[in-house]
Amino acid sequence: MIGRIADLMKHETAGDPMTGLKWTHKTTAKIAAELQEGGIPVSPRTVARLLNNMGYSLRVNHKKLSRVSKTTPESRNAQFEHIAKLREDFARRGLPVISVDTKKKELIGRFKNAGSAWNQEPVQVKDHDFPSEADGKAIPYGIYDLKANLGTIIVGTTRETAQFAADSIELWWLDEGRHRYPNAGELLILADGGGANGATNRAWKHGLYHQLAQRHGLVVTVAHYPPGTSKWNPIEHRLFSEISKNWAGRPLDSYETVLNYIRSTTTRTGLQVRAHLVDRPYDTGIKIADSEMRELAITRYESLPRWNYTLSSASA
Repeated sequence: MIGRIADLMKHETAGDPMTGLKWTHKTTAKIAAELQEGGIPVSPRTVARLLNNMGYSLRVNHKKLSRVSKTTPESRNAQFEHIAKLREDFARRGLPVISVDTKKKELIGRFKNAGSAWNQEPVQVKDHDFPSEADGKAIPYGIYDLKANLGTIIVGTTRETAQFAADSIELWWLDEGRHRYPNAGELLILADGGGANGATNRAWKHGLYHQLAQRHGLVVTVAHYPPGTSKWNPIEHRLFSEISKNWAGRPLDSYETVLNYIRSTTTRTGLQVRAHLVDRPYDTGIKIADSEMRELAITRYESLPRWNYTLSSASA
């Protein structure tokens, strides 16, 4: 029964990357009804107990959405349904689906790291987290392969930019993607609506077009999660939360320490994670001109075009 519930919940789950908590907007009565339709007699109370055992929890509303947001509940729901259909379509055709995002930036040094760990003696750390006393900064950009349950973290050392995001995804494709999916000509990317891979970020689209579509001949489809719903991005609760738990309570005193904790992150469901350090400078404020954008072979979906588009090479 747990397997059937997990199947029903695979597109209905959100999670916190720091605590590992998971939740769903489906009620236990609705889940029970769907199970009953499939021939499994079960009560909402039993569903609640099973969900609790699977790591889900009850959540209350949080006032996080801005009043000036133009995103309606109807458009958010439509986008979730669209993403679910895309995932099913790509999975059916055996094509890669990756979830991407930037994890919380970390100071490198003897600083306090949230959480607790088993030690014979308390670990001594600095009493203040002053960036000026850090040995550097770790910027972890993550790529999570949903089908393979494999994660890759590219650790940058300077700035979170669209170029860094595009470089990270290209590195993943060269190192893993093309070998795992040798016959794939298409790639689906699930991303948040803002940041380095934001829906309105011109440099993000420009990088994907030149570094994936043009250079590697991929047809790249991108679907963005609506504003205020980033916790539904699978990478948050399937990869980032596991890394946070693995290094909880342990100072990240060097880049090697960061990489080692990332690489040693595993789960009972078979998650494995690779990590690479990219020590190159990235500049902010890079502008992509209108003329450069017109050169991109980009097709927007008729439904919710600001969140859904496909990039393909000029010859595709």
